[in-house]
Amino acid sequence: MSSLTYDLTLAGLSVGSAAALTGIGLIVTYRATGVLNFAHGAIAMVCAYVLRQCVVEWGWPLWPAAAVTLLLLAPAIGVVLERFVFRPLAVLGGDPAQTLVASIGVFVLLVGGAALVWGQGARADVPELVPADPWGQLAVVLVLAGGVGAVLRPSRGHPRGRRRWTRFGRELRAVVDDRELAVLGGVDADRVAAAGWAFGAFTAGLTGVLLAPYVRLDPYGLPLLVMEVLSVAVAARMRSLPLAVAVALGIGIAQSQLTRLHPSGWGAPLLQAIGANLFVVALLVAALVLPGVGTRDALPPPAGARVRTPPGAWLVASVLFLLPLGFAGSDLHTAIQVPALGVILLSLVVVTGRGGQISLGQAAYAGLGALFTALLAAGRFPGLPRLPELAALAVAVLLVAPLGLLTGWPAIGRHGLAPALATFAVGVGVSRFVFAQPYATSGLSLGRPAGFDGDRAYYVLELALLALALLATRALRRGRTGRALAAMRDHEPGASAAGVRVPSMKLLAFVAGAALAALGGALLGMGLRAFDAGAYDPVRGLLWFAAVMVLGADNPLGALTAAALLVGLDAGARGGVAAALVGILAALAGRFPDGPYQALRAAHARVRPRGVLTPLGARVRRRLRAAGRTGEERQPGYGARTDPRDMARPARTPSPPGGTPRGTLRPGRGPSPPEDVPRDTLQAARTPSPPRAVPRGKSTTPGTPSPPETVPHDALQAARTPSPPGGTPRDALRAGRTPSPPGAVPRGESATARTSSSPQDAPRATPRKPSPPEGTSRRAFAAARRPAPPPPLLSARHLEARYGRFTALDGVGLDVPAGRVTAVVGPNGAGKSTLFHCLAGTLRPARGRVLFGGRDITRLPAHARTRLGVARTFQQLAVFPSLTVAENVRVGAEQGRLAGPEAVERALALFGLDGPVPARRAAGLPTGTLRRVELARAFAGSPRVLLLDEPAAGLDTAEVSALARILRALAADGTALLVVEHDLDLVAGLADVVHVMAAGRIVASGPPDRVLDVLEATT
Repeated sequence: MSSLTYDLTLAGLSVGSAAALTGIGLIVTYRATGVLNFAHGAIAMVCAYVLRQCVVEWGWPLWPAAAVTLLLLAPAIGVVLERFVFRPLAVLGGDPAQTLVASIGVFVLLVGGAALVWGQGARADVPELVPADPWGQLAVVLVLAGGVGAVLRPSRGHPRGRRRWTRFGRELRAVVDDRELAVLGGVDADRVAAAGWAFGAFTAGLTGVLLAPYVRLDPYGLPLLVMEVLSVAVAARMRSLPLAVAVALGIGIAQSQLTRLHPSGWGAPLLQAIGANLFVVALLVAALVLPGVGTRDALPPPAGARVRTPPGAWLVASVLFLLPLGFAGSDLHTAIQVPALGVILLSLVVVTGRGGQISLGQAAYAGLGALFTALLAAGRFPGLPRLPELAALAVAVLLVAPLGLLTGWPAIGRHGLAPALATFAVGVGVSRFVFAQPYATSGLSLGRPAGFDGDRAYYVLELALLALALLATRALRRGRTGRALAAMRDHEPGASAAGVRVPSMKLLAFVAGAALAALGGALLGMGLRAFDAGAYDPVRGLLWFAAVMVLGADNPLGALTAAALLVGLDAGARGGVAAALVGILAALAGRFPDGPYQALRAAHARVRPRGVLTPLGARVRRRLRAAGRTGEERQPGYGARTDPRDMARPARTPSPPGGTPRGTLRPGRGPSPPEDVPRDTLQAARTPSPPRAVPRGKSTTPGTPSPPETVPHDALQAARTPSPPGGTPRDALRAGRTPSPPGAVPRGESATARTSSSPQDAPRATPRKPSPPEGTSRRAFAAARRPAPPPPLLSARHLEARYGRFTALDGVGLDVPAGRVTAVVGPNGAGKSTLFHCLAGTLRPARGRVLFGGRDITRLPAHARTRLGVARTFQQLAVFPSLTVAENVRVGAEQGRLAGPEAVERALALFGLDGPVPARRAAGLPTGTLRRVELARAFAGSPRVLLLDEPAAGLDTAEVSALARILRALAADGTALLVVEHDLDLVAGLADVVHVMAAGRIVASGPPDRVLDVLEATT
């Protein structure tokens, strides 16, 4: 081995050892708490600054200072973060996306605090704790990895050959798998999480102390450098410590060896940049190609989304944005940055606030907008001539917008932390390979458009473009597109089941966000009259993301407030104040989950002085409230102040002692139903169910014509039509089939078999059965007279599905005919949900086919099947809480098979959601109402097949009865229904055919009265 190769290998081992330490700390923290700690690099930077402060400024000896920094300060930082930042989030449920926002807030807080305490300049006098020889660093890495592996990994030394965990390893595994269950099992989850955070912070501090002497130590450089090696932990899938160490050492050695290459030609600068930033390339590959981390997670509704904008807030904001027109000099020069930054932050409102996607790379698109504008105005953009500044600005926005696919495309099939890593990787890659390269940015100047050279005139131009950006943002928040984006944000599987093209909506959000960020970045560069790469580095992107999240991601006014706050604080105070303030607000996300504005309103309500009523005033108030309640009871419609908990109460309650029974009908007046239950539906639910209709051709009494078994088509159409004023809206629907009470005649059995033996109940005559023709057997004659079953509308053929080595479906096949109710029952783990997902399109089977009307739809996604006419509901409610009831239903009508203006009113009327209920937001409504909202949304698209996953979950007896009548009426109208349900009473009274599943197979099929006995035997 040559001397150069050996020296480069040693240098690579040194860099790889520091990267391995980072990977070990990130993996331990993630495995102990489930948090991807974006603040790891900031903790490393703070520890490096503290060590320098102790040794250089205060004159401490090196090793005592290192012991205090690494053994006391770093673990204390981890314990404080766990106790005050992440433990409240764990109590709220430990949503990884929320903890991501909190970790970014901690990163921003530490960076801003370091800038306030030590300044923003670089330090080159950091003491060396370990010599430049890499063997010492490598030994530290191997010892740490071995010790952690011995604790976290199981051993195979058990006498019976089983794996045996250490006590801490078992507790750690239990806390990560299910924190609440671990606590119930006696595990101190807080102690386990605190230990994980303390060790993770210790490795971060050790990384900073080892790296600081060889890199630039400033509040921005070192944290970003440490975050670039996230690729080590991601490549190891946040699990394997040996793999993380191997990847870190391998990338470090490869990066060092690539420095000996000196390519030539036009691509030489780019190749050299790639060789010098191999960890960034690995981060891009790990984030965009490898399976994502935390793919099961989703971003929660943004803080402040439920807070209404105060009246007059936009008027006040308009006045404040017009005030700088009276400024002059440096004040106006600073104010110029606010509208430009506001446009950039509006891009996060579109992507994150409305689309629900995590985007940490908006700074890259803002910088590309400024860079492309400068290149186009200077005539240096390849293939395009020199353009005026305004034309260059417009063309730059058009060029950058499609680049949003760089982050939008990986986000299509990923959720939660995976898009966060992908967008951050794109931001870091653009910063390192474009902004930091002299071939792209050297000698660039960015002027202002002709006629807008002065600060005041340019500010007017910015305000005009800001108004256009606000209009574009409003257009994406209103109408059909806005409802689709909100549905995707609130419940992505539910949106897909409603027919929303989720991949297209994600791409639209990212492309529109990239365009807005490019516009704002170009305006910011024009305002500064130069292209400054430091204004668009990834750390700025994290700061912008945290500011928008804490001030209201779904509110454009929050983005404008964040822009004014960031620019104003940094201009009027020492650098870092804005970052520190935003970091504090983001780090306290667990304390104030609804945002700071809502927290201030709640605090004001608690401390607001309230007057004390005199005895006379108290009596008057009681009389007024009693009069109000009496007036509400007398109203013929819905009660405006009905407690939602009343929905869960029985329709009839016991009579109070000595008084009129509650709910007893008075002459000409009835009791008021809850506000979200129509009167006719509630009355039908209170009315005892009539006996099940006898099959056509048989009668309960000789000579009496039998009623039809199903609701006629005209009756359902009448039920679907909105009620005329003064009429009864759904009388026809009450004629549908109802659950049979005890003693009712079962389907297919003559009523005479169940009649009483008394003379008055005896039949007068027994009807004679028709005899078969001569030469025809009785069995053949009965088969010929039996009506042919309807053809299947949805079919499954030999479906197989596996989860690893477990077989969930093993050759399952069934038919769902039109006009029939097909039920699937079975014990837990039988494969019912897997079969349902295969039919709905949310899971692709390993083998077999799904047919719809004879067409193979096995490879079609869920939203495509919905547009064909296959709608579904979910076991866990899939409603969109930020939308009103009417908007929820309108999403299904707009994205369904047959959209029409009357579809929403028809669905609302059919499911008893008329009156004031459609105007109410879905958040906070009772479970029964939300279940009807979900059914109405599925029905609004006019589906031909309706898949219902436990539709009776969470409903009381009256609501189940009303639901059964509606489902029978839908089946009578020709809709094919497939029900997966555990309520066997509902199945027995509703289904035409029942399939029993066990161990991934259908073990019995047939009418309910025959098949349910098989189910009882299997369970």
